[in-house]
Formats: sequence, C-alpha cells, structure tokens
Amino acid sequence: MTARGLLANRDARLYLIGQTLSLLGDSAMWLACGIWVKTLTGSSAAAGLTFLFFSLPTLLAPLSGLLVDRVRRRPLLVAANLAGALVVAPLLLVSDSGDVWLIYTVMLLYGWLNVLVAPAQSALLSTLLPTELRPSANAALRTAQEGLRIVAPLAGAGLFTLVGGQLVVLLDMVTFLAAAACTAALSLREPKPTRTAHDLTGGAVRPTKAGRLTAFGRDLGAGFHFLLANKTLRGVTIGTAVATLVIGFSDSANYAVVDGLRQVPEFLGVLQMVQGVGAIVGGLTATWVMRRFGEIKVAAAGVAFFALGPLFMTIAFLPAALAGKVLCGIGLPWMAIAILTLFQRVSPNHLQGRVFSALEVLTSAPHIMSIGVGAALIASFDYRLVLGAEGLVLLLSGWVLFGLARAGGALAPPPDEPGPAAPQPPPQATTATVVAVKDPA
Repeated sequence: MTARGLLANRDARLYLIGQTLSLLGDSAMWLACGIWVKTLTGSSAAAGLTFLFFSLPTLLAPLSGLLVDRVRRRPLLVAANLAGALVVAPLLLVSDSGDVWLIYTVMLLYGWLNVLVAPAQSALLSTLLPTELRPSANAALRTAQEGLRIVAPLAGAGLFTLVGGQLVVLLDMVTFLAAAACTAALSLREPKPTRTAHDLTGGAVRPTKAGRLTAFGRDLGAGFHFLLANKTLRGVTIGTAVATLVIGFSDSANYAVVDGLRQVPEFLGVLQMVQGVGAIVGGLTATWVMRRFGEIKVAAAGVAFFALGPLFMTIAFLPAALAGKVLCGIGLPWMAIAILTLFQRVSPNHLQGRVFSALEVLTSAPHIMSIGVGAALIASFDYRLVLGAEGLVLLLSGWVLFGLARAGGALAPPPDEPGPAAPQPPPQATTATVVAVKDPA
C-alpha cells in the first residue's frame, strides 16, 4: 500500500504528525543543551557529557520494554510526552555555570523518556495500523528523522544563538504537548493487556513467592529469547549486530577522510549533508523495495550499500567520497526500516515492546563500542585500512543476511496475533474505516 493509503488513514496522519513534531523538538533540544553547557563552562569535555547522560538510560531498555508490554501503549505515550514537557521545564531556571548540573539531570531524564517512548511508539504502530501500512509509516518516520538531521543542527544552534536556551526549551515543551495531543486524539481503543508472566516456551508461570524472581527474569528477557529462538530471526539479529559493530568506524574516520581529501575540517558538514540527502532517498524508496523484495533482502541490500560507502572513501578523490556518503545514506535507512518492519510483523503483540528493546540493546551497544574501537584504530593505522576492513565486514554481514532471505523464506505473523486487518471501506465509502484491534495474548 502506498503513501497515499497511509495518509488517507486519520490515525496514521495523527501519529506521524505527533511523532515528527516530537523528533523536531528532541533534535533541537539535544544539540542546544550541548552548546549551552559549552557556553556556560567553556569546556568541550563538559559539553560532551550531555551525550553521556542522555545515553546512560539505554541500560534500562529491557525494563522499558517490559513496561510497554504491561500497559496500554496509547495512554503511556500520552503520559510520557506530558512528562517530557515537565522534565525540561527546570532548564528555564539555568542562568550560569553553577546550574550545569541541572542540564545534566534533565538530559538523564530525557534519555530515559527516549528509551521508554521508542518501544512504545513501535508497539503502538503495530496495533494501530494494518501490516500493509506499517512499512510506509516506518519509512515516513525515518525520512522525517533523516531530514531533521540536516535541519536540526542549524535549527538548534541557530535558535540558541538568536533567542537563547530558554526559548528552545519552550519550543521543546510545545512539541511534547503537541505529540501528546495527537496521540490522545487517536481513535484506537486498546484492551487491557494480560498481566501473565510467560516462561520461555510461552506457558504461564505460577506466581508463587519462590518463582516470582524467576518469572520476572523470564519476562524481562522474553524479547531476547524471541529474537534468538527462531533460526531466521537469530541470524538477522546477529548479522545486524555484526554490522553495527563496525559501522561506527566511519564516524571515527570522518575527520581523517576530510584530511585525506585535503579539505578544511568544516568540510565534514558538507559530507554529512550529502549523506543526509542519501538517507532521505533511502527513506522514500524503502517501502517500494520492501514490497518487491521483502524485508530481509532489503536489509541485506542496505548493509551492502553501506559497505560500499567506506570502500569508496578509501579513495582520496572527492567524487568518490561524495558517492560513498550517498551510498551510506541510502543503505542505513533501508537496513533500519526493513528490520524494524520485519520484527513488528512477526512479534506477538504482548512482546512488541520487549522485542524492540532487545533489538535496541543488541545493536546500540555494538555501535557505541565501534565508535571507540574505531577511534583507537584510526590512531594506530592508516584510516584507509580501517575503512577497508569495515567495508569487508559489512559485505560479509550483507551476504549472510541475503543467504537467510533465500533459505528462510517469508516469516509469518504469529498465528494467535496476526495483526489488524487492512481497512476495508464499504462500497460507497471514500475514506478509511476503523482499524480492528486484536486482544493481546
């Protein structure tokens, strides 16, 4: 189903508007906080700590996923967005370097909200929209995210310079409130989730005192078990984790690439913008290629496209570097959108939050590690050797994913939770009808 069908669905429109506004506020706020700390303290290290505090709550992702699966997702997202508006409000009190601790505290809470909101959004989408619309919705959100990566640095830095940090905070509060209003306006009515603990085979665990801790551990790890129990999903997860284990090398090598091109450091902004344009192209085309080839093949192609990027950048030639950035830009959204759509489609409703969080942990941790490892390698070896090794590992990962696509075939939705059916209007109707909602197991 095309983007036209997506936009014809009222709930889809509200969801996309709300989440796009939230992304805009988050992007501007995150960058503005770093600049704010740098302005108050004059320390680049202190400014860099804003990213650390924002990232620390990633460790709580499994708990967030469990919470998402234990409550209704729409009220949770409304509450989280309203809480976001309250969380950033203390930043209105920041006036000098003695208030930097307040920025760090807000960024820590902001990061936790991000870890909670992301799986809730994905889980809500799987219930809100039929299978046919989810690829378009995921692609639309990814395209908006990549577009904001081009605009947000200018918007965040520009707004901070022109109007100051407090007005950026007010803007972020408004986007939180708008996202909450859009989510609250959805016509979806979710049933109360079943509060039963599931063992590793899906059966109920008797809630005795002796077994509560074991049952909680099983519940907490249910998303990881789901990803690793099925041969095809296990292969996709491992292949993706291996890819993210080296993708950060490109981030670490960026300035070395600029030096190799004999450009000033500021030229990195041009390369990043070119990659952003490629990412928008990738987001806009992802739905079409998934419809033709399936999610796993598109994920494999995305990894392969990204692999060509660092290989092209080993050539100290500007057109090759620009082409490499475009390929990286196209490949990353293809991989991310395809894998997210696949796991939304095959995961049971009562595991959606935990599966998303498990995937986030298994891919984000290797990516963060790869940035540090890449920096160490760049300090010891020629950057072209590091980028060449990255490209080869990514090609191997793409080849493994493509082999899984050929051998494993299509993965069906869980038989007890096939997902909402596509809206079927009556003969005289001109707009989409109400989406059916399945009762979670």
